Amino acid sequence: MNIMEVDGYKAKIEYDPELDQFRGEILGLNGSADFYGNNPSTLRTEFKNSLNVFLEVCEESGIEPLKEYSGKFNLRIPPNLHYKVAAKAAAESKSINQWVSDLIEHSVGH
Repeated sequence: MNIMEVDGYKAKIEYDPELDQFRGEILGLNGSADFYGNNPSTLRTEFKNSLNVFLEVCEESGIEPLKEYSGKFNLRIPPNLHYKVAAKAAAESKSINQWVSDLIEHSVGH
């Protein structure tokens, strides 16, 4: 995954073949903000510019810039995988929720 980080904000970076440029989309915002550039240096500069504009608009409008997350999400998996997850969690004396949470936290590098 192509993620760029600036000032604690993260953006997903993709190549746009129609424009022959890289496109960044800032993640986790209570709205949308994107930016374009031909190379990493330009992308980073445009990221900062786009972020600053977004934050200024939020402040002027009294909008919280960051999306709020509840900490809950539903996950549907096949019953045989559910069984395997439950067994692994039990083997580690953890609830399924704690086992999966630990696995996800390890995966995202937190």
